[in-house]
Amino acid sequence: MKLEVLDSSAAVAEAAADFIAVEAREVVAARGIFTLAVSGGRTPWLMLRALAGRELPWVGVHVWQVDERIAPDGDADRNLTQLQESLLSAVPLAAAQVHAMPVMAPDLEAAARGYSATLRAVAGDPPVLDLVHLGLGSDGHTASLVPGDPSLDVTDADVALAGPYQGRRRMTLTFPVINRARRVLWVVTGADKSAMLRRLLDADRSIPAGRVCQDRASVLADRQATGE
Repeated sequence: MKLEVLDSSAAVAEAAADFIAVEAREVVAARGIFTLAVSGGRTPWLMLRALAGRELPWVGVHVWQVDERIAPDGDADRNLTQLQESLLSAVPLAAAQVHAMPVMAPDLEAAARGYSATLRAVAGDPPVLDLVHLGLGSDGHTASLVPGDPSLDVTDADVALAGPYQGRRRMTLTFPVINRARRVLWVVTGADKSAMLRRLLDADRSIPAGRVCQDRASVLADRQATGE
């Protein structure tokens, strides 16, 4: 796994936007479609605002969610709310290219299966995403794969429901689809992440983040997260 350390969270966000833009241009030129799954968080919203200003072949880009809280449309807790404000409102993506997790469906189990089916329809069977962007929690979680949750052990589905965490149930991509991705980009900022970043870099499988394959992964971190 490659690690690049930058001076600040703002610099990490800019570098992450550059990383995604380069990947998108190369993949669309080669295959015509670039499938990107994004996580939430403060630095990622800066990343997405920066990405909106980059030159991308948007006609070939499909955006997915890594995870989402079970909350009403427009709620400040929803990753989609921030995704729309930071990126989707500023770039020419057709509705069919934006794949929001259907967390307001009356049957959430069926909705998770439906999201898996859409992944297969766009990204192959089994689906292989071009780039999955991940964050790292101070407890070692990534996506909504949190310590002790049954979703950690899902091996037969690409999308699962997780139990309550920080007051909300979640829908999340699972390890199988994350680990099939062609590239994984970790964005890690803040001193509260330093202990878990060390464990991630050591591939410590006792934390959820340590169960993500590292051979196609890159980490962009600020100096606070690395303890420098």
